[in-house]
Amino acid sequence: MARYFITLSYDGAAYCGWQRQPDTPTVQQAVEKALSTLLRSEIEIVGAGRTDTGVNASKYVAHFDIEQAVADCQQLVYKLNLVLPHDIAVQKVERVKDDAHARFDAVEREYTYYISQRKNPFRRYSAWQYYVPLDVEMMNLAAKSLLEWSDFTTFAKLNSNNKTNICRVIKAEWRRSEDDSDLLIFTIRADRFLRNMIRAIVGTLVDVGRGRYSAADFEHILHSCDLSQSSAGAPAQGLFLSDVEYDEGVYLE
Repeated sequence: MARYFITLSYDGAAYCGWQRQPDTPTVQQAVEKALSTLLRSEIEIVGAGRTDTGVNASKYVAHFDIEQAVADCQQLVYKLNLVLPHDIAVQKVERVKDDAHARFDAVEREYTYYISQRKNPFRRYSAWQYYVPLDVEMMNLAAKSLLEWSDFTTFAKLNSNNKTNICRVIKAEWRRSEDDSDLLIFTIRADRFLRNMIRAIVGTLVDVGRGRYSAADFEHILHSCDLSQSSAGAPAQGLFLSDVEYDEGVYLE
């Protein structure tokens, strides 16, 4: 038995998230179908985590097992990209240790959220088009408190059956795109994330940016551990899983 990590990206607009579901299109189902066809074996894959309906990924990692080792990983990548839908692309297939796990061995994850502050037809599926002026400096001031707190119950979706709501946020900052001053980019990096956590954080930070809350108010909301205190979640289309990191020791090649 050989285990492989597969690294891919996808536009989530046409899918009901990553995870396999009955009678609805998901990214996992599409990738499993392509792998099973090319490898002539029933392949099941395990992803690094869930992404919800409409959420995108510029770097997603999953693992799969197969009885016989893949003869040519680069050739498999080439063939996968021929048979997969146009909105899913594979970058790498890599041999890993037999016990390597795409979800449990991830040491850090990063998400990026995009807000377009002017109407842009080319970003309608890849950014939240939000035209209210935002104070980016105040949003960054508020975001600093995320690095100093570990219990993210305030931004956790109810009834998600999390064993813990503790997360270690390493980075949380807003910036304007160098290529487009109307595009705001929020990057958040942590050891783990809770379901719906980032969209709830973004929605609440946007309320800081438009003056509904101060940075001190945001910190109070964070410390309240009360979901009802947070703002409505930001739309799915602006959210991208942008990185999943592993220790080099999981790779064999």
